[in-house]
Amino acid sequence: MSDLNEEFVAEAQEIVEMLSRDLLLLDQAQKDGREDVERVNDVFRGIHTLKGIAGMFGYPEVSAVSHSLEDLLDALRLGKLKLTAAVLDLLFEGAEALQRLLSSTEGTPPADVTDLIGRVAAFLVPQSEEMPGLERLALSTEVLSVLTEYEEHRLRTNVDAEIPIYRVQARFSLATLDTELEALRERAKAHVEIITYLPNADVLVDDGIELDVLIASDLELERVIEILALPGSTITLVEAQAQTKVSQRPAAASVRVAAPEEIEESIDEEVDAHEVPDASLRTLTNTVRVDIRKLDRLMNVVGELAIVRSTVASLIDRLRSGEPAASLSSELYRINRGFERRLDELQGGILDVRMVPLQQVFDRLARVVRQVSRDNDKQVRLAVTGADTEVDKLIVEELVDPMMHLVRNAIDHGIESPTQREISGKNKVGTLALNAYQKGNRVVLEIEDDGGGIRSERLIEVAQERGLIPPGSGQDMADSELHQLIFHPGLSTRTHVTDTSGRGVGMDVVRTNITRLGGVIDVQSEEGVGTKFTITLPVTLAIIRALLIRVAGQLFAIPITAVQEALLLRPEELSSVDGREVLTLRGSTLPLCRLANFFGYESKQERYIVVSKVGARRIGFVTDSLEEQRDIIIKPLGKTLNSVHGFAGATDLGDQRVALVLDASALLDELSVGSRQLAAGAG
Repeated sequence: MSDLNEEFVAEAQEIVEMLSRDLLLLDQAQKDGREDVERVNDVFRGIHTLKGIAGMFGYPEVSAVSHSLEDLLDALRLGKLKLTAAVLDLLFEGAEALQRLLSSTEGTPPADVTDLIGRVAAFLVPQSEEMPGLERLALSTEVLSVLTEYEEHRLRTNVDAEIPIYRVQARFSLATLDTELEALRERAKAHVEIITYLPNADVLVDDGIELDVLIASDLELERVIEILALPGSTITLVEAQAQTKVSQRPAAASVRVAAPEEIEESIDEEVDAHEVPDASLRTLTNTVRVDIRKLDRLMNVVGELAIVRSTVASLIDRLRSGEPAASLSSELYRINRGFERRLDELQGGILDVRMVPLQQVFDRLARVVRQVSRDNDKQVRLAVTGADTEVDKLIVEELVDPMMHLVRNAIDHGIESPTQREISGKNKVGTLALNAYQKGNRVVLEIEDDGGGIRSERLIEVAQERGLIPPGSGQDMADSELHQLIFHPGLSTRTHVTDTSGRGVGMDVVRTNITRLGGVIDVQSEEGVGTKFTITLPVTLAIIRALLIRVAGQLFAIPITAVQEALLLRPEELSSVDGREVLTLRGSTLPLCRLANFFGYESKQERYIVVSKVGARRIGFVTDSLEEQRDIIIKPLGKTLNSVHGFAGATDLGDQRVALVLDASALLDELSVGSRQLAAGAG
């Protein structure tokens, strides 16, 4: 049952995520004054499915909330309720409630959803408004009698809006009926509303069926014919008095409407949104949906590896039979090369099945933007690009909460109120942009707002009060170093605490989590213009390339993504600036860190400098020797050593040796804090 429950949670999580994505699109359509009937139907079907499987697997609270939302959506699709901002708020709150219920662990009491269900019921008061009848349509009693309540509603709605109704008679093959109807829906959905399909019992077709398709469209008849592209069919305009029959022209090329690449969020109405408790946006399962073709490729590689194994076994038998090893060396070399190629293919294939698009994160963040904007009475437009960029599933789940903190801070701290923005000459609607792209074997994410930016003077003042920098200093600090101060625990430039921020803990969590993923976060800000956070992460944490170095006889590993170059150590080229050892490298100053001294070792064999670049910052690690490059798997240090800074974990080198993996970003932070404290003590 535990496996079945896990399968249910994975399926339910996917339905809730799709629900949230569709609600955001409905919200945008409502603001644009558009009616998205098909989207309402999609949401209704998803909630109906969730209600059914929740009852089957014994989740009564999830089933109750789903049933309540299903009633609300049914009233929307039948025209008994208008899609207003207040109704959308309730639907969003329902999605959040479902997320919380699914997140409840064993032994944790489920969230109380009685109030939500009661408020949903308050919207379901029967409407007294009369809808127009269908009497003036030239449809037979037999046709009208088989229409569902929803189909009758859609007919009435279109008649009321004076949108022409057409009856399309077309023949379909029984063998391909499903695919043909799906293709027809795809062609029609952006231009034509398909109300129903009715089999025509009066016409018999060998190996086929003739359907009467009722559609509504305000396009010209010629354009409708072109869109439907049904050869040999006829279209009848359904009217009370006259009927016009038109023979169908040869089929035109079908047009597929692409899904939107961006979700734009703008808050134009002031509606009190019900407050929803803050919660993690992480998904609840570790499952990944995989294209079967990817698994087929992996099976092929495994089959080829089995052939390599058989060949190696044959060589062993030949060696045991007394055949000279020298005569087998070239053959063994060839087998080893083939083994390496197959192993690389297997490694790449396994990494590929772990990859998921960042769209999953951006969809969840869009909900946060909508809610936080309303809570802060601000108008925010969310622009998303690069959502199809793929990252390891593990990184995606660890990334979503830090990005939520950044988005909340950008809206609360950065983007001004509509009044302030108009006074500053800005558009009253602020812009929050999320961008992602792949750069080599790393992924870059950018969170940028066009708000007020970071106030440097206020930041310096607070940093001095907290003892992070010496009194009277800070004005000579580089912007990149100054902006890094916002990540220190307890530091906030906010003069008052709100429900969203102001306690100085969120940004510390952001940097800690990003660092744990082997990434780095940089800040660029200009007062009055805006702020941009840039997160650089590895594509995967499963297997990485690392440089092995030796310090005082001990082996360490540095991820190759953090290594820019390696140099010979020449003592005569070193100098000292503000008590720190530095090297002038191609016209710029490179601070150095003698790892032996930093770790408390003694070494007299320091010969190399490994230049490490983390974001916009660089440092040179002084080591004894450079060993080799190797693919490694990073293992966590465990709870006991979790508080030790400067290490990303450890790795087994496969020959009974273990090396600690250096975290260049954390070491840079440790060194910068230490140098500031040293400067403060000297002052």
